[in-house]
Amino acid sequence: MATSAVARDVVFALRQKIAKIEGTLAERLVSPAGGQPVAGLLVRRNGHASPRDFFLPTGVERLDEVLGGGLPKAALIEIHGTETRNAGAAAGLALCLVSGMLKERSRPRDLVLWVGTTEMFREAGHPYAPGLASFFGISAESLLLAEAPKAADVLWIAEEAARIEEIAAVVVELRGNPRSVDLTATRRLHRRAQDSGRPVFLLRQSAAPEPTAAPVRLVVTPAPATLRQTLLGPLAGSIGAPVFAVEIGKSRTALPGSFIVEWNPDAHTLAERRDGSENRIAVVSPSRGRAHPPAQAGAVLAFKPAAGEAAGNKPSREQHPAHRRPRRTG
Repeated sequence: MATSAVARDVVFALRQKIAKIEGTLAERLVSPAGGQPVAGLLVRRNGHASPRDFFLPTGVERLDEVLGGGLPKAALIEIHGTETRNAGAAAGLALCLVSGMLKERSRPRDLVLWVGTTEMFREAGHPYAPGLASFFGISAESLLLAEAPKAADVLWIAEEAARIEEIAAVVVELRGNPRSVDLTATRRLHRRAQDSGRPVFLLRQSAAPEPTAAPVRLVVTPAPATLRQTLLGPLAGSIGAPVFAVEIGKSRTALPGSFIVEWNPDAHTLAERRDGSENRIAVVSPSRGRAHPPAQAGAVLAFKPAAGEAAGNKPSREQHPAHRRPRRTG
């Protein structure tokens, strides 16, 4: 009976691969056993179907269905930011996934290692511990930071840390496309994640797509947030929950797709936002007993125009002799 169940799961996984080639979404297939759409199953190298706990659900129902059950838990997962100025969005999604995984594990001694290059931290800054605790439920005691001058050193630290049982997840943050981040290096990271049964997130800021061993690549850009909802309605000038535009850039089991997801900082969950006016964060009462800020006196300019500036932005007559002086030759 067990052998036939495994064979049925393997056949269903093969049907999913055929559906991907034919252009049919994998979640439209129906399992022959229960008659209901179920999460897809990956086939390992030894021919056995992977168990259900192989996946790391994102919490976004439609995204998990397209991915065949969620992100692979014991694997290298790529998260790409298209531009350096969007580093916060890519790092924010990585923190959302780590927070959801820690919530599922519910082990108080779990640690998270965030390792990056000196260039990356100088450009985007270090993770802010108070913000991680309030927004993602990751305490400062559970966060480990490591900084290295070269990308090769960062990869070595990540490989060694993936072996440690107390480290629940490893986040590797790099900028651009270093030569050391090739197929060989990513294969080592992917194998370490498989052996430990925990994910390694490869956070690549301002990087172009290139071949890696990661089975899934998510491209993240910031999306407009809604206003905070109060008892009196939307709070003007406020910023609501973080919103991310997520695109499946690469997947071995899913078709390409785009999603707008919103993070709930109170429940520490991700959800798809289909209505731009909807806000899922907790409703708070407006502030009372405070005076309104004074109105602006006028427009603020970076540079004030010169008093004696001539028409057409041309230099005045007093400036012409200086421009006519001969240039230095040595």
